[in-house]
This record gives sequence, structure tokens and C-alpha cells, in this order.
Amino acid sequence: MRAYIYPVVAASALLFGCATDEAAKPAATAPATAPAPASKPQAVESKPVTTVQAGPKGATGFAALKDPNNILSKRSVYFDYDKFDVKDEFKPLIEAHAKFLRENASAKMLIQGNADERGSREYNVGLGQRRSDAVKKMLTLLGARESQIESVSLGEEKPSCNDHTEACWAKNRRDDMLYGGEY
Repeated sequence: MRAYIYPVVAASALLFGCATDEAAKPAATAPATAPAPASKPQAVESKPVTTVQAGPKGATGFAALKDPNNILSKRSVYFDYDKFDVKDEFKPLIEAHAKFLRENASAKMLIQGNADERGSREYNVGLGQRRSDAVKKMLTLLGARESQIESVSLGEEKPSCNDHTEACWAKNRRDDMLYGGEY
């Protein structure tokens, strides 16, 4: 009886083993389609960069901070008058910086909160601190380490515009995000 079991087991293993190997192959092994002929160029849509560009970590990753086509080169978050909540339009910017900080553990950021000249110095220092803390909180909620980020207030002491107009004051109600070596 044992003489019959071994051939049956061997035949079963051979049959099921082949079927299992075929089923285990990933779908990506399907034949690739041939590329379009070189004589027919395809149009490429040009869009502004709104996401973090993937790339190797290290020096190349830090180069993205200075690339004007990369969202990481944008470093200011602007606020409404007497407010410190982050506007929806700046959330993708903060998300991109949080991703950069998550992926680059050695990176350090300083957030400088600013206010326009209206209000007392004490009030503006407090408002600038609330603004920088709001961005820091958002970065940490998105995965950046708290130890990577320092938030400070400059109040009205570092204006980016000195005119006494609403347009100028709007430029001064901001947080500036600086990375190590930039401050």
C-alpha cells in the first residue's frame, strides 16, 4: 500500500505546485506595452509644483528647500487680522514641510511668528507666539517631531513691509519657517 502513496503524493505535489507557482506570480509580470514611436511626440501638460518631490534623502533632499519649483521653497504662512488660525490655502504648504521633517530626522526648523504694527508691543508678541505655536502644532500633528521645531515670536519687530497700508500690514501678519543654517 505504501508503494502507491508515494507516486500519488508526488503527482499531487507536481500538479498543485505548478498551479500555486502560477497563482503566486504578481500581476505586474504581464507583458508591457510597447512605447509610442519616437516620430509621434506627445504633449506634456505643465503644472506648478504643489507636492513634495520624491527623491533620495540627504543632501539632495535638502536641496529641495531652495528649489523654486518645489513647494518646500515657500516658507511663509499668512494670517488674517488679529487671528492665529491657519488658513486652508496654507495647509498643503505645512503638510509638505511636515513630510520633509518626518523624512529628514536631522532637520531643525525655527518658526518666527510676526504681527503688523497695530496693537501694543506686548499684544503683538503674544499674537506672534500664538501664530508660531499654531503652525508648530499642525506640523507635529502631521508627524514631525516636536524636538525638530522651535516656535518664537518677533511681534512687530521684523516687518517685511514698512508702509502703513492694509496691503503692507497683510504681508507682516505671517509665520516664517526657517531651517537650520538659515537663522
